[in-house]
Amino acid sequence: MWTDERVATLRKLWTDGLSASQIAKQLGGVTRNAVIGKVHRLGLAGRATPSRPAKRIVRNNRPRIMAGAPSRPRTIPSLAPLVEAPPPLEPMAQADGSVASVLTVTDRMCKWPIGDPADTTFAFCGRESCDGPYCSEHARLGFQPQRPRQRKVYGEQPDELRRIQRYASM
Repeated sequence: MWTDERVATLRKLWTDGLSASQIAKQLGGVTRNAVIGKVHRLGLAGRATPSRPAKRIVRNNRPRIMAGAPSRPRTIPSLAPLVEAPPPLEPMAQADGSVASVLTVTDRMCKWPIGDPADTTFAFCGRESCDGPYCSEHARLGFQPQRPRQRKVYGEQPDELRRIQRYASM
């Protein structure tokens, strides 16, 4: 398979900088991997830079549209809360006059945090919880029903439509 003539051709093509695939095509009857293996066994390391396909220059014939004046700011409609917030509840005092803290809160107590955790006056609500971690007042705040989904439209046309029209005018 590898005759002296084919090995000489392989050496010449390798030093000329052809790739293993190109050499395999010119020799015929051998694969790219066979060429790489033979080059390795012959110790042909040094070679010219491999041939690379010429870089294509992509030219855009369409003129670029530069942005003119900035677009007007979008207005986002304000969303009214679904549930009115009840007046803030003070932490419930325990039998000894203290409030529920991290160390004294139990499973049956409301765990709604009141105040700044870094402050010494921080406490939990402490009222009796109902089917979860919070009392009924705080459960209404913590678990609000999902709002119905609405299509977001900013201005006259959706963003996608404006984008399509802009590209169509190019």
